[in-house]
Amino acid sequence: MPRTTLGLQPILLAHRRIAPFIRHTPLVRSDHLSARTGADVWLKLECRQPTGSFKVRGALNKIGQLTPEEKERGLVTASAGNHGLGVAYAARSWGGTPADIFVQANAPRAKVDKLRRFDATLHLEGDTYEEAHQAAEAFARETGATYVSAYDDVDVIAGQGTIGLEILTDLPETDLILVPVGGGGMIAGVATVAKAMNPGCRVIGLQPEASPAALLSLRDGVPYDPYDHEPTIADGLAGGFGAVPFYVARTLIDQVLLVGESDLRRAIFTLLDQEQLVVEASGAIAIAPLLDQSLDVSGQTVVCILSGSNVESALLRDILIEFVL
Repeated sequence: MPRTTLGLQPILLAHRRIAPFIRHTPLVRSDHLSARTGADVWLKLECRQPTGSFKVRGALNKIGQLTPEEKERGLVTASAGNHGLGVAYAARSWGGTPADIFVQANAPRAKVDKLRRFDATLHLEGDTYEEAHQAAEAFARETGATYVSAYDDVDVIAGQGTIGLEILTDLPETDLILVPVGGGGMIAGVATVAKAMNPGCRVIGLQPEASPAALLSLRDGVPYDPYDHEPTIADGLAGGFGAVPFYVARTLIDQVLLVGESDLRRAIFTLLDQEQLVVEASGAIAIAPLLDQSLDVSGQTVVCILSGSNVESALLRDILIEFVL
């Protein structure tokens, strides 16, 4: 059984470790969402990280702790795109460690094109993340390379938790953090920080209706991973909720809400139209319950984590046509 406990100290150490390679991303107040909700709404711009996604934090923290011998044997991972970018960036940052990245063949082109810019070896395998994941694990067993999980690893979770550390340092009066949820690494790390630094701060996860693995895992008391999801434009959130995030954060997450596909599209458009921000569905989901006002946040200080910017141009065009024309 892997480690499933995490406290504030490893996250503080993670932030010190990865600080030279990441951006302390800004918190920007949203006048539009604040007026709409009667709250003080802030946007945490993880979409401004070097790879366009928060995933780089966890990858840097994990790889930064490997021994020289482990680095020499290389790295391998599976990804829907953003974690692969994080691993490729971290491998380069920590001295050019060899990396093999397995991505499903139908992954968003924007993410695959970005991956090709790195020295990592790219493998397009299978039609789902789970098939790419199985191929990556087999490769790791055959070669002795270190497998870097996207979320099922305490060191990765500690890296993602540095987002929460920045939020609570910059805006200690935060009442609520809205966190996109896929495998669970980010919400587990952020919730660990939030409950340690400001126990009254609520942490609410957002998942697409097409892939409610975290909601079902927390309801049933067992992590569902893998999870057979329906199609969704929030590809980075599709699939299972990991065992390690589940055991780290099952008592720390206050609620998980589900968001439909039309609301995801509206969230992308709103961020572009009102905030001049290009955010992929997996990050834009954080503002969805504020747009439809399904969540009462009046009078509260709210932070929405916009976790990534790697949106397909064709999808963005279709959304603009839908809402503008």
